[in-house]
Amino acid sequence: MSKLTDMCPDFPEWPERWMGVKRDLEYGKQLLEAIRRFAEHLAEGGLAKKTIKRHLTNLWLLGGEIIRKVSLYKEYSTPASEKLRSSVGSDGGPYCRHLDSEAALESFDGTCRKLHKFMERTKR
Repeated sequence: MSKLTDMCPDFPEWPERWMGVKRDLEYGKQLLEAIRRFAEHLAEGGLAKKTIKRHLTNLWLLGGEIIRKVSLYKEYSTPASEKLRSSVGSDGGPYCRHLDSEAALESFDGTCRKLHKFMERTKR
């Protein structure tokens, strides 16, 4: 078992949990693959377990927001990796309707900035 699945046993199930309509499932699987390298990097990077879990929770929220928008605007033709890349930046991530405090928003944006930096560095 990998460190990622040790830390987050439900990681492979995220696409089903993000799904609003049947069409979201395949897109969610592609999005999960786009997130996987970063999630593995976090899990193996020597961070505190609590910090890794916080980042994984934020990634789960990010994926849900991306799937919601793709489904709402019928953007299934945009590759998931491209949608992920355009959703995060050096200033953070997209609006997340599940965040109810400034601290939660800052945590989410921090994870999105870290993901953005990782994707810029690895350019895949």
